[in-house]
Amino acid sequence: MSAMHGHASPLPLVLSDVWFATGPARARVTILHGISLALEAGPRTVILGPNGAGKSVLLRLCHGLLRPSAGTIAWRGRRNARRPDAMVFQRPVMLRRSVRGNVEYGLKLAGIGRAERRRIAGERLEAVGLAHLAGRAARRLSGGEQQRVALARAWALDPEVLFLDEPTANLDPTATRMVEAIVLAMHKAGTKIVMTTHDLGQAHRLADEILFMHRGRIVERAPAAEFFAAPKSPEAAAFIRGELPV
Repeated sequence: MSAMHGHASPLPLVLSDVWFATGPARARVTILHGISLALEAGPRTVILGPNGAGKSVLLRLCHGLLRPSAGTIAWRGRRNARRPDAMVFQRPVMLRRSVRGNVEYGLKLAGIGRAERRRIAGERLEAVGLAHLAGRAARRLSGGEQQRVALARAWALDPEVLFLDEPTANLDPTATRMVEAIVLAMHKAGTKIVMTTHDLGQAHRLADEILFMHRGRIVERAPAAEFFAAPKSPEAAAFIRGELPV
């Protein structure tokens, strides 16, 4: 872990009776129904569930992009001013600058000096296999390369937690394996991974524990091997058999 990690972990991240609804008052749609959950340091948490289960909304709430309609979300550990987490989306947004400039951007916002920004960006681009493209315009890269830039950009901030929302949904198998290798490297370096995926194979490869969501609720939480071998809920069993739309 690099020096940017504080001594005290901000984890667990605790959600208490979290509800989320959207739309005008007359036609409110409730997306999350009373979710209570603690995300602990350590295990890679993969969130599974059919389309519309609320997976992406849950991640956005955890990352602070959305506010709950009711309930609380709190980091339990001591916190400095810097957010302890980062998020990578299904379709990464590349800034209109070079690959290196994209990775340095968050470091600049964090007040890190130019020489140190350059050093960290170089290390992270090396780690994701893109050092040779550091000077290239980020928006000219392939989808897989852009996703690796997004991961390098997140990793540069040395987050305690990385939220990933379907990070390989638009990628071919080779690009997918590259992204998975980076996620594994970040986990090994001490970052807590929380991700959604529609790909059961990916969940098998990456998950230590599964959170299974259905219709805005967490129906099941179990170690990955246990979940896949003997799901406890009929919804999860149907999902694993491919009978619920992903």
